[in-house]
Amino acid sequence: MDIKAPFHKKPWVIAGPCSAESQEQLLVTAKAIQSDTDLFRAGVWKPRTRPNSFEGIGEKALEWLQVVKQETDLLVATEVANAQHVEKCLQAGIDVLWLGARTTVNPFYVQEIAEALKGVDMPIMVKNPLHPELSLWIGALERLNKLGINQLTAIHRGFFTLEKSAFRNEPKWEIPIRLKKKCPELPIICDPSHISGNRTMIQEVAQTALDLNMSGFMVETHVSPQTALSDAEQQITPKQLSNLISSLVLRETSAEDKNFNAQLKKLRKSIDEVDMKLLQVMGDRTKLVQEIGRFKKENSVTILQIERWFEILKTRQEMGVSCNLENQMVSELFELIHKHSILTQTDIMKK
Repeated sequence: MDIKAPFHKKPWVIAGPCSAESQEQLLVTAKAIQSDTDLFRAGVWKPRTRPNSFEGIGEKALEWLQVVKQETDLLVATEVANAQHVEKCLQAGIDVLWLGARTTVNPFYVQEIAEALKGVDMPIMVKNPLHPELSLWIGALERLNKLGINQLTAIHRGFFTLEKSAFRNEPKWEIPIRLKKKCPELPIICDPSHISGNRTMIQEVAQTALDLNMSGFMVETHVSPQTALSDAEQQITPKQLSNLISSLVLRETSAEDKNFNAQLKKLRKSIDEVDMKLLQVMGDRTKLVQEIGRFKKENSVTILQIERWFEILKTRQEMGVSCNLENQMVSELFELIHKHSILTQTDIMKK
């Protein structure tokens, strides 16, 4: 993709309320955070799951964002979900637009928005889709880029999960890392508010994002979070935003210290040696899986032995505890190993 980074400061801070509720609310919040913020955000149209939820003020709120621009030195941003939203925002002089997770998931919506933006030179941000499908995320960015939009930024806001989790949306950090690998020129910022779902975890998530070399973050900030009409639990006050920013540690991607680099090189060499041993062990395990597959085929036995799988999962988690490994890591590792063991035995059954 042909991408031009729209923001050059690091970390880039985007803040403002989840929803635009009144002109006073926007203006008071904006004035309170303008010294800590590079871009003021507020939702004008709010796609909600339930029809009786607060779905935003709509077009009227664009006038309030114009007032914010006039009375502060902040640029303003809002979410768009269709071509009509784009048209209204361009008429109102909105500086930056973003596509939400529910929009990114639908290529028809993205294409409609991309065509409405054709010929417009402005920053566009794209949140990840609801589910961890990297191709959908990249596809949305590509649709915009193909129509000449090159001031693009990806927003990592986490992914929906049915599993019990401390997060509202699972961060699945490996997904934005894979995105960065495929699109190294693409800036990625984090939305710790939507990942956390509660204000107590925002600092931790934001720091992790910076430690993963993301370019900044979008934090929902409200002058009175407890009275917010949407997502009250995950919004913070202007004072809390200031404290958050001052608490974050911005680390370097490399160090000049020769002793540090020598020691790091030594440790990485040790990691490489351990990884080689791991791969050799996995090769030995695969040979055993193949032997088991042939044995099952000769004796007309099904590939999946569910009791054996449950036994493996249980005993490997116990082994993991004795090795000081997290249960989740061990479970995910053996689920992946088991998946490929099944595929290996399936290939044997076909022959």
